[in-house]
Amino acid sequence: MTAVETDETGPIAVVGCGTLGASWAALFLAHGFDVAAYDTAPGFADRMLASVARYRDQLAELGPAGTGRLEICETLDQAVSGAVFVQENAPENEAVKRAILAELDARVAPGVIVASSTSALLRSRIVADCGTPERVIVAHPFHPPHLVPLVEIVAGNAAVAERAAAFYAGLGRRPVILRREMPGHVANRLASALYREAVNLVAEGVASVADIDAALCNGPGLRWAAMGPHMTYHLGGGSGGIRHYLDHLGPSQVRRWESLGHPDLSEAVKDAIVEGVAAEAAGRSLADLEARRDRALIDILKARTEVAGP
Repeated sequence: MTAVETDETGPIAVVGCGTLGASWAALFLAHGFDVAAYDTAPGFADRMLASVARYRDQLAELGPAGTGRLEICETLDQAVSGAVFVQENAPENEAVKRAILAELDARVAPGVIVASSTSALLRSRIVADCGTPERVIVAHPFHPPHLVPLVEIVAGNAAVAERAAAFYAGLGRRPVILRREMPGHVANRLASALYREAVNLVAEGVASVADIDAALCNGPGLRWAAMGPHMTYHLGGGSGGIRHYLDHLGPSQVRRWESLGHPDLSEAVKDAIVEGVAAEAAGRSLADLEARRDRALIDILKARTEVAGP
């Protein structure tokens, strides 16, 4: 089978219902889909129900407040029975992913997309035991997916990739289709490159953890919320655009690349980061910091919608 043969109007199976699974479920529910949820972790239902309720309240501020029904399933077969789409969120472990995807591929109705939320694993490896790997894709979100629009899609079939992209776009997400697989996909590679230098700046004693974070949030981070680095530098090139920038300011980029660090996460560096994060957190709990992050994300998304439209 080379394409997905479903209209994606039935229930969605969410397999793996930790924080990520609950976030996906809330998004699906808010857009009117029923969700069948399954996890092997004891007591997952209560935790998931509480998280989904909170996430749906957040989504209601952004518009979608559909009346999808959440079903907590006791077996995997129950969860995938009748499902028109499957979102898998098992732990980020290749052997675990490989096993659960093979099991899902064997149980899910023909033609239904099985999407893995893996953040760094290669699709070619985690689908190796699947009988119909062409319908198994990577659909990597940025956490939390009910708020952050990005979904990175890695597929072995162009028709399946386009079908998945259309499905996620219908949920208000911004799908990005990779032309070839890469460890960490696109966004995590970009984030890792930046974080490597953030760690290097700590290791070199250039600035405090709080000031390094502030430099990003109050500088390039603001611009990147509006447009990416290539388009940002296109504007930085003046009337000549990106060509002028690359010709005239590109050499300064190369000099900076050459000076970027290659830090080691030694115990001393880890201790410095931990101490710096504690100082920046200033006694605020993880729950408080998460609420602050989500509040900021909601406000940023509202502002972007007001400027650019939905």
